[in-house]
Amino acid sequence: MIKAILFDFNGVIIDDEPIQMKAYQEVLKDEGIDLTEEDYYSCLGMDDITFVAEAFKRAGKTVEANKILELTQAKSNLWRDKVADNLPLFEGAENFIRKMSRQFTLGIVSMAQREEIEYVLERANLLDCFSAIVSAEDVSAPKPNPECYRIGFRLVDAAHTAHKHLPITHDECLVIEDSPPGILAAKAADLKTLAVTNTVSEAEMREVGADAVAKNLDDWMPESLRRVFA
Repeated sequence: MIKAILFDFNGVIIDDEPIQMKAYQEVLKDEGIDLTEEDYYSCLGMDDITFVAEAFKRAGKTVEANKILELTQAKSNLWRDKVADNLPLFEGAENFIRKMSRQFTLGIVSMAQREEIEYVLERANLLDCFSAIVSAEDVSAPKPNPECYRIGFRLVDAAHTAHKHLPITHDECLVIEDSPPGILAAKAADLKTLAVTNTVSEAEMREVGADAVAKNLDDWMPESLRRVFA
């Protein structure tokens, strides 16, 4: 029986993949790098530092670590400007999170920067719904490496037991993801997976082993999750 849920962030809670891409395109263009849509979506699951390093590598250019940090901060600033006036949460995401938070222990596992995650959750008044956040700063390798979900599982388990509940098992923790690297990371961490088709097709998500696929998360109720992932 499901007792905890780990959410990816970009592409699951906030509909900002196109915004992230445009911000990256702007900062990389100044470095003589043209980032295509194909380039961007081939790198789903990467943190900002890995993404920028890969963009330079793909362009046959070298880049120093301090330059990467400069570019990732510039990207984050652009992203914040673009979402500040109209927070692009997926339709139904807020309602889904609130109804799940009443019955499950929730966490976020994302390769986004923590400041971006907390900025959105605070603006949406959703921060209190989550007992744990794993961000890019907390891991040594991005998805599909399972490290992030192993950390996330430990954190929601600790939060769950802190309320005098029994420890959760891996079969009792569900991951919600929108990208193949995310599904692969969760599966490698021995967690159950629900894919949402906000970013890629159902066929692609099933190909990498998603246990179930949803078009709209808000169609799901707590009892639906318990029944499907029993």
